[in-house]
Amino acid sequence: MAVLDATSLPIILSKLRAKGKRVVLTQGSFDMVHIGHGRYLEQAKSYGDILIVGVDSDAKIKHRKGDDRPIVPQDERLEMLTYLKSVDYVYLKELDAPKYSLIKAVTPDVLVATRDTYTPQKIATLKKYCSRVEVLEPMATTSTSAKIRLLQMGAAQKISETLSSKLISTIEDVLAELKGEKK
Repeated sequence: MAVLDATSLPIILSKLRAKGKRVVLTQGSFDMVHIGHGRYLEQAKSYGDILIVGVDSDAKIKHRKGDDRPIVPQDERLEMLTYLKSVDYVYLKELDAPKYSLIKAVTPDVLVATRDTYTPQKIATLKKYCSRVEVLEPMATTSTSAKIRLLQMGAAQKISETLSSKLISTIEDVLAELKGEKK
C-alpha cells in the first residue's frame, strides 16, 4: 500500500496493466474514517484487483464543506486509508486539479461512486474515461458530516444550558445590586 503522486501514478498503472490487473478507482474526503467507509471500500475493491482511492486535500474539503473541515488532516487521512486491507494505493487530490483529472489519468476499469456523487449525465460523460461506473448506496446510517453536526448540536445545547443558568443568575445579582440589596 502506497501513496501515489503525479510521477509515480503512470509508472504503477503501466506495471499493473502489463500484468492484466483490473484497476478500480474511487474518490472522496474520507474525513473521520468510519465503518461506512470501510464497507464502501471493501465493496469497491470487489470490482477488480487493485483499488486506488483519490483523497481530497484539506484545501479541497475546506472549499467544499467550510472552514471547520476537515477534522482529520490530509496526511493522517491518507495514512489511515493505507491500513485498510481493501486499499492498494491512495492519491491526494488537490483543490486546483482540473475536473476529472484523476479519473482521466487512471482510466479505471471500474469507477465506483455513491449515488450522490454524480448525476446520470455526469456518469455518461465519465464512461469516456472508464469501462464501467458502479454506483453504491451509502453503507452507514450517518455520514461524517452528519456525525459532526450531531457533535456540534450537542455542544451548542450544553453551552446554551450552562450560559442560560449562569446568565439568569448574573442578571439577578446585578438587579439586586442596583436595588441596593446584597445577596
